[in-house]
Amino acid sequence: MSYGGGELFGDISLKVQPGSFHFLTGPSGSGKTTFLKLGYGALLPTSGQVRLFGQEVRSLDRDGVALARRRIGVVHQDVKFLDHLSVADNVALPLTVSGRDTADQLANLDELLAWVGLRDRADALPAELSGGERQRAALARAVIMQPEVVLADEPTGNIDWEMSQRLLTLLVELNRMGTTILVATHDLNLIRAAKSHVQARVLRISNRRLQLAGADL
Repeated sequence: MSYGGGELFGDISLKVQPGSFHFLTGPSGSGKTTFLKLGYGALLPTSGQVRLFGQEVRSLDRDGVALARRRIGVVHQDVKFLDHLSVADNVALPLTVSGRDTADQLANLDELLAWVGLRDRADALPAELSGGERQRAALARAVIMQPEVVLADEPTGNIDWEMSQRLLTLLVELNRMGTTILVATHDLNLIRAAKSHVQARVLRISNRRLQLAGADL
């Protein structure tokens, strides 16, 4: 795949199994964010194939891509919330946009906010949250639609170690419930901590290729 005039990835073949846990590492600028964008259909490859749930992305129309994305929760590196909405309303926004903001669905919102430790911050505005609270709110928003896959882009990059551990615990719990997890990170300590709780594969982008545990895939 080329990006910005040069080849970003080449000779990559990867199939992510349902229920697996992966870390994606690599130096800044290696393409971790771009790789994740390919994984939820925000970018199309210039060559090769990207298949989401068995369907080639290029064959999907706009509605098909939207349906596929509903099965994928994304925690973005730059957490973006609507500043005029409360935490609860920001977390529930995917339900509202998709027309699934029914009483039953919204009843689960309180439970979800409790799960990420933000029940008492439900009425707060985004500007009032700490970095760790913002990341946990972002995770709650990513999973409000009960996705099969969660992609997280440097979710612990701007929070302290204690908050990183708390977020990791939530991701591990999701994985144990059957959710496929892929976390892009440069934090090797986080990866080491995760390995004591979950069987995680570590992928590394290096020299435009994807490697597993130091060996080419």
